[in-house]
Amino acid sequence: MNKVFQPQNVRRVLLKLSGEVLAGEKGFGYDDTVIDALSEELIAIKNLGYGLAIVLGGGNIFRGGNWRKQELNRVVLDSIGMLATVQNALYMAEVLIAKGYPAVVFSSLAVDKVVARYSPQAALAAMEAGSICFISGGTGNPYFTTDTAAVLRAIELKADVVLKATKVDGLYSADPMKDKNAKFISSASFQECLEKRLGVMDLTAFSLAADNNMPIKIFNISKPGILKDALLNPDTGTYIHP
Repeated sequence: MNKVFQPQNVRRVLLKLSGEVLAGEKGFGYDDTVIDALSEELIAIKNLGYGLAIVLGGGNIFRGGNWRKQELNRVVLDSIGMLATVQNALYMAEVLIAKGYPAVVFSSLAVDKVVARYSPQAALAAMEAGSICFISGGTGNPYFTTDTAAVLRAIELKADVVLKATKVDGLYSADPMKDKNAKFISSASFQECLEKRLGVMDLTAFSLAADNNMPIKIFNISKPGILKDALLNPDTGTYIHP
């Protein structure tokens, strides 16, 4: 596996977006200005010929695992969070469809009256037909994050890379928001991330990626045009590789 991101080898992409991205500065619900700009970037990527699947979080609506009333049933809370990802996926897909671009939503949860049930075969067929695919509902099980869902779907769909959108430019030696001496890391192996305890994503998601040699590229979603840049520019973001 190459230690440097090679754009020419990437044709199928799994994009992981947090729900908070859709909320913009409001932090809750939807910021239509942000969503409009994001949808244009998704269309631009698809028009370059990439196969594109997207896993959205639901934190702009509900964060199950972090709910302050921890005496409540975690399984129920996580189910509410997974349903929030379905809402986000449906909204983003409708925005794309309204702009004349094909998009389809699949769910790991059984909500068949609202959205089709996910299977790798169905998602691949939709991607090959030219649609942007939103895969919602997390893994369909509680106690797993949408990061884990993103890596799992990337493996199932034989994606070439997981693009993980964050609020910082990539991976750092420490939290750049708290440590001014934190150093940017442009490339790191899975082993280096484990040895240096670099927080790429939660351990379950990271272990799944490492075990299946699924590379990850981390980048700052807040910059205009960043999706295209993350795919075409090896120097943008941080590349995590086997």
